[in-house]
Amino acid sequence: MDTLILVLLLLLLSYRVFSPNSFSVPWFLAFICESWFTFTWIVILNAKWSPAVTITHPDRLLQRVPELPRVDLFVTTADPVLEPPIITANTVLSLLALDYPANKLACYVSDDGCSPLTFYALVVASKFAKLWVPFCKKYNVQVRAPFRYFSNVATTKSEDSPQFKQEWLRMKDMYNHLSQKIEDVTRKQIPLQLDGEFAVFSNTEQRNHPSIIKVILENKDVFSDGLPYLIYISREKKPCHPHNYKAGAMNVLTRVSGLMTNAPFMMNVDCDMVVNNPKFVLHAMCILMDSKSGKEVAFVQCFQQFYDGIKDDPFGNQWVAAYEYIIRGMAGLQGPYYGGTNTFHRRNVVYGLYPREIENGSKGKLGEKILMQQFGSSKEFVKSTALALEGKAYFPNDISPSNFIEAAIQVAGCGYEYGTLWGKKIGWLYGSISEDVPTGLNMQRRGWRSECCTPDPIPFTGCAPRGLLCTMIQQKRWASGLTVVFFGKHSPVMGMLFGKIQFRAGLSYFWLTNWGLRGLFEVCYVALPPYCIITNTSIFPKGPSLCIPITLFVIYNVHTLFEYLTIGLSIRHWWNNQRMSIITTTTAWFIGFLSAMLKLSGISDTVFEITEKKHPTSDADGNNADAGRFTFDESPVFVVGTTILLVHLTAMLISFLGLQPTHSGNGCGLGEFISSTYLVVCYWPYLKGLFARGKYGIPLSTMCKSAVFAFVFVHFCRRNVIS
Repeated sequence: MDTLILVLLLLLLSYRVFSPNSFSVPWFLAFICESWFTFTWIVILNAKWSPAVTITHPDRLLQRVPELPRVDLFVTTADPVLEPPIITANTVLSLLALDYPANKLACYVSDDGCSPLTFYALVVASKFAKLWVPFCKKYNVQVRAPFRYFSNVATTKSEDSPQFKQEWLRMKDMYNHLSQKIEDVTRKQIPLQLDGEFAVFSNTEQRNHPSIIKVILENKDVFSDGLPYLIYISREKKPCHPHNYKAGAMNVLTRVSGLMTNAPFMMNVDCDMVVNNPKFVLHAMCILMDSKSGKEVAFVQCFQQFYDGIKDDPFGNQWVAAYEYIIRGMAGLQGPYYGGTNTFHRRNVVYGLYPREIENGSKGKLGEKILMQQFGSSKEFVKSTALALEGKAYFPNDISPSNFIEAAIQVAGCGYEYGTLWGKKIGWLYGSISEDVPTGLNMQRRGWRSECCTPDPIPFTGCAPRGLLCTMIQQKRWASGLTVVFFGKHSPVMGMLFGKIQFRAGLSYFWLTNWGLRGLFEVCYVALPPYCIITNTSIFPKGPSLCIPITLFVIYNVHTLFEYLTIGLSIRHWWNNQRMSIITTTTAWFIGFLSAMLKLSGISDTVFEITEKKHPTSDADGNNADAGRFTFDESPVFVVGTTILLVHLTAMLISFLGLQPTHSGNGCGLGEFISSTYLVVCYWPYLKGLFARGKYGIPLSTMCKSAVFAFVFVHFCRRNVIS
């Protein structure tokens, strides 16, 4: 059916070119938009036609490798309100309990909010970890985030031993006490005293504070069955210095970890991504240390999946079908894109190494002066960098991370990167709020590959955006950042022309980086049917030729429905995703495109908006009645959506009342009316929001703004008729 849909799209374009109808501006715009949709479908087919699955065998790895390599684990958080400390604490606890030698792991937490609440949560969680980690390993617990474990296992089974039942109840009571302590401090029911080890937070502001680095846990005896290192980092910030959002935080984590532990591999997760498979590090090492193709792989990407996803995905943010078909298809080319979380990296690749240099270590043999120009002025860090580039990144067991606190504070300073290659050619790249995609593209541009890691059970589960507003904020941020990437020097086009990105791999990236452009074309296409209804003109064929777009519409929907049913999703899930695809593209992606254009033109800069994470409660299973209801506020994304709805309703009302102009030309037909009806059905939650109250109703100010825009559109249409 994929090919049939492409054929129908080409037939529609051919009809546009060779139609005997007289030329008109709407007809031409429809041709341009449909050409873009055809190109987008070719891009999707290109990605879908080469699916790949990587199967890993950790038992074989353990037989082949005499000693497992070190891995540095990175956790990023930026706001204690939008990202509650209890969520970060659970993520850290799940990482500390991995089935991997503890003396080979170090967990670094970057707190871009410089919050004593986050530091407090980590301190008390580290004390609980001394009992929680042995419990998990003793009883082979799979889900090692306490809140997930105790919510999934409500009671102990009758066949469990009395000793396990006793320890289980004790762990549950201790976690409840821990959780309550963190929640009380977070809600300020118990004031947090900023003294002792918390005194460094006494005179700090979120955007104005010195570097704060604390070693919370140390594996002083270097035991493989102890606890990994746990280090808290809040990089220096000053109002006059750009901090480059998450990319800046990741580069600081890379430098600080390079000083303290210098593991050859690094893994980064967002603060809500808890471990679901405690052996996932071994699975990733199977790929990175593969004797045949492992040295070609720069990073290993694990899919994002969610523990609290609402049933049938009403907001279209769970990406189940996209991972199964498109991203798994990218894995069969040069590899999947870097998703910003759940990813393993080679440190030397992050440092700018090329595949040809990994054997001879030539870059590590550069002089100290050149390395300092590229990596910064810290001699200690440059020394560790040279070791990493030469493939000698193993950290001596007799040196404690605490010995490097002073040097770590230096490399975490906000002015350390000036005059270096950080954010340009080394580390996470700057210039876009979607830092992950250009960073991954830069690696593949140098000739590296990436691979998916999909063991069973899945490695991580995270917190899905719980409402429409959170989804729209996230989608707008992605569309804005990706549009900047597409028009920038790190675009897939530049990678294909001047780098080593393969043609089909670069083409597959167009599906991702063109989200903003897709929003522009879809808004234009959505505006054409009401324009034609109001002006009594047409953009769709009439008579037998109308079968082309109707057949295309029916076959596309049947095909996508079949894809969803094939992977076990429901019809409701399919419809929710189809509806949200229209809503998201014509609102959040369109606003993201406009924001990117303002940034690229130098008029204004984009703002990084953090997606809110909510700690699950007893009713957060996604099955309660209000879980999938749309909520609205005064955000511009809702102004765009409400305007589109009002324009289509007005056009249909004009048609019903017979207020269309009459002329001898090609009048409005069935195709335009079907299109408007389908748009209204997709925007049905907005239609209900026009009459609802409270958070489920569209605010009066939003409706007024939308009414003004709709009036301007209708007035424009009527003026065109008169002229």
